Amino acid sequence: MESSAVRASGHKARGTGEDGSGGTGVTPAEGGVSPVPAEAGPAPAEAGPVPVEAARVPAAASTVPGPRPPAPPSSLSPSRASDFMQCPLLYRFRVIDRLPEKPSEAATRGTLVHAVLERLFDAPAAERTARHATALLPGQWEKLRAARPELDALFTDVAAEDGDGAAAGTADERLARWLASAERLVERWFTLEDPTRLEPAEREMFVETSLDSGLRLRGIIDRVDIAPATGDVRIVDYKTGKAPRPQYAEGALFQMKFYALVVWRLKGVVPRRLQLVYLGSGDVLTYDPVPADLERVERKLHALWQAIEEATASGDWRPRPSKLCGWCDHRAVCPEFGGTPPPYPLPVRAAGEASAPRAGA
Repeated sequence: MESSAVRASGHKARGTGEDGSGGTGVTPAEGGVSPVPAEAGPAPAEAGPVPVEAARVPAAASTVPGPRPPAPPSSLSPSRASDFMQCPLLYRFRVIDRLPEKPSEAATRGTLVHAVLERLFDAPAAERTARHATALLPGQWEKLRAARPELDALFTDVAAEDGDGAAAGTADERLARWLASAERLVERWFTLEDPTRLEPAEREMFVETSLDSGLRLRGIIDRVDIAPATGDVRIVDYKTGKAPRPQYAEGALFQMKFYALVVWRLKGVVPRRLQLVYLGSGDVLTYDPVPADLERVERKLHALWQAIEEATASGDWRPRPSKLCGWCDHRAVCPEFGGTPPPYPLPVRAAGEASAPRAGA
C-alpha cells in the first residue's frame, strides 16, 4: 500500500525547495523565446468542494527553517529532481551540504507574485480585479520581508544593475522599479485567466506520497481546479518567466507530470489537464496527460533516485557543465571553476562494498 499525505500550506517561499533544502531550483528564462500559443480564453472549469482535507497555514506565519545538519536525501521534489538532472554536484550542494545561496530579485519577485495570486482568491469573485490584485503587492512584500529579513539586502547594493542592465540608482529607486515589474506580471495574468470564473479547490497545496518502492515524492502545487459538473481536475502552475521554445516544452512539463503522478497515486484520478501560465511572455502551455505518460515519469523518477542513492553512498557527485553555470552561486567551490567542494559530510561506502537499497528512507 502507498502511504500518502495531502495538506495545504501558506505561500511557498520561492527561495526554499519543496523539500526544504534551501535551493531555489530557478534557472533563467531563455532569451528569444518562441511563444507557445495560449488557448483562446481561460478554461471554464470552476472548482467544487475541496477534494481532500486540508489545513491552511496563514502566509504571514511562513518562516524560513533554520540550518539543519547534513543528512542523506529522503525524498524527491520536482525542483531537486531537476537539479540532479542539471548537475549532480549542484544537487549535493543544495540537498546534502545545504550551502547558502543569495536571494535574487527574479526568484523573490516570483514568490511575491505567487503570494498575491494566492491571496486574491480570498476576495469575493466580483472583487477579483487587477486593481485589487496590484493593491495587494505592498502588503505581501512587507509580509515576505518580515518572514525573510535577508531580502532587505536585495536593494541596498547601489552599485548593482537591475534585471534590464540599467543603472541601479538608489535602493528606493531599485525597489520601486522591482515592485513595478511585479505589478506588470500580476496585470498580465488577467489577460490569461479570469479569476471571477474560478473557485480553486486548493491553492499552494503541499502534496506527498510514498510509492510502493518506498520512494517519497513531495511538492507544492500552485492551484488545483475541479470542474463541478464532471469532477475533472486541472493542475495550474504560475511561471513569472517566459514560455520555453517548443523544443524545450517537454522539460517544462516535467514538473507538472510529477505533480500529476503524485495526485494520481494519492487519489486514483489522472488530472484532466496540466496548465503552465507564463506571466513573463503572456503564454499558456497546456497538456492533457494519460496514465502511460505518468507511468513513464514514475520509471524515470525511480531511475533518478537510484542514481542519487548511488552518489550519496559513494560520495561521487560530478559536475555537469552547461550554460547555466553562469547563474550558479557555487562556482567558487566547483572543480569546473578551479574550486574545491567542502568535505563530504556523510559516510562513504568502502571500496567494493555493495550499496544497500534505501529508497525513501
